[in-house]
Amino acid sequence: MKYLLRPLLFMALISLTGCLDENSKDRLDEQQVYTTDKDVYVNAVATLYNYIGGDKDSEGLQGTYRGVYDYNTFTTDEAIIPIRGGDWYDGGFWIDLYTHNWAEDSKPLYDTWKYLYKVIMFSNDGLSTIERHKQLLTDEQYKTYKAEVRAIRALYYYYLMDMFGNIPLVTTVNEDTENAEQASRPEVYKFIVKELQEVAPLLPTGHSNHAGVYYGRVTRSVANFLLAKLMLNGEVYSDADWTDNQRPDGRQTYFTVDGQQMNIWQACKYYCDKVTADGFTLAPDYLSNFYVHNEDSPENIFIIPLDKHLYKSQFQYLFRSRHYAHGGAFGTSSENGASATVSTVRTFGYGTSHVDNRYAYNLYSDTVRVDGNIIRLENGQPLVYVPLAVEPTLTNSPYIKTAGARMAKYEVDRTAFNDGKSPDNDIVLFRYADVLLMKAEAEVRNGENGDRELNLVRSRSGMGYRTATLDNILAERLMELMWEGWRRNDLIRFDRFHQSYDQRTAPATEADRHTIVFPIPSRALDLNEKLKQNKGYQSK
Repeated sequence: MKYLLRPLLFMALISLTGCLDENSKDRLDEQQVYTTDKDVYVNAVATLYNYIGGDKDSEGLQGTYRGVYDYNTFTTDEAIIPIRGGDWYDGGFWIDLYTHNWAEDSKPLYDTWKYLYKVIMFSNDGLSTIERHKQLLTDEQYKTYKAEVRAIRALYYYYLMDMFGNIPLVTTVNEDTENAEQASRPEVYKFIVKELQEVAPLLPTGHSNHAGVYYGRVTRSVANFLLAKLMLNGEVYSDADWTDNQRPDGRQTYFTVDGQQMNIWQACKYYCDKVTADGFTLAPDYLSNFYVHNEDSPENIFIIPLDKHLYKSQFQYLFRSRHYAHGGAFGTSSENGASATVSTVRTFGYGTSHVDNRYAYNLYSDTVRVDGNIIRLENGQPLVYVPLAVEPTLTNSPYIKTAGARMAKYEVDRTAFNDGKSPDNDIVLFRYADVLLMKAEAEVRNGENGDRELNLVRSRSGMGYRTATLDNILAERLMELMWEGWRRNDLIRFDRFHQSYDQRTAPATEADRHTIVFPIPSRALDLNEKLKQNKGYQSK
């Protein structure tokens, strides 16, 4: 069933390209294109999944550079792409992420904004298409098709709201971001929650990471995971002014959930339990979730399907991180860039007698071996990654090319295309271990005991018992979810994103927390005079 999206993509492109030129004389009439229920599903729903992944900068939720993943990872204490002499300066882009020195006129920031809104616009168009051709559908199809599109749209609004705060809320095909009113973050937050609550019962119940008809799709479990994440971050998302040093109290922030009034911590636990009830469990082997063939994982909830023979979407992060000689040993190229920070490797216990087992799962460190053989540099010396030597600028360091522990986690596909950037490992977006950690945190924040859920995650990797305190949970989230794109979200919720950490010294100007959202891109402001810049950034 990995072949599911290829015919859908082809059919969708036929339909969409026919609409590019309104005056095209050989364009197919819409009534000729839409003759069956399948035509409606392919062109209104299935085509949206072609954008979950990507192969170009700022496109896709993960897998590519300078987009959603990078803004949520390299802005944190988790990882860094240091300047290595003439490599990785790139106009200061990577170091600016680490130091929170991003600019309103940044092209990658605007490209990411455009990508997220592009899928939202396509979703609105899909809803309009379903409405226009509802006569081809049964009542059940009409409801479920619309539910799936609304869920996809809510997913994209989640990333936009999380990254940019106050954003245009566009819900019909007649609107666009150039004339839409700007909604406050709490308004968008409530909209996303309401959308997902309404559509979740209509979504399919299958596991979308498994091969089959639901492969790669937004299922009920995906919606429930996202609802749990929305509740866990409810204090942040319901805050209309994040620069005033005040935040709503989660125990006093309520939603109606299946007819019951719950505070956000209770609601988070409720949706976590929903995912558990759908049959998700921890995989016995942590690394099996990231194998080349990881479609049978009992743990992965939502993934980006990859198949080097079928899809254009890429996974470029291993390629970006490994040293040239390291990549060459696998028969691929590499870029010798991304590394774990010093504070990250210390959180794992590196350099002590009690290193967390997941350190070796997630990071290449010290003397590098492939297939048991030591990898050697051009001068014949062994390749040795030096985790504690990484700095934001390594130009004058003796470890300019070797500083920093490198990304591991995903099994290397020895048959991958594009120098290793097109493997068969599906990219993991949502995972059940995160559900357990969310529930543990919600319990602690609500004055309850989260030890059970925290230690289920730890024991799977052979780690000893820990008490579920907030500090321990934050550390656990780093070790368990390393390289999975959640660290910025976590640091903001724990009120640490704006503070100094690792080797980053936060400037006094960041004390107002304005950097917990990115600026509205200046190009977006130029195109829509109704938009106002987020507080703390330069006004237009």
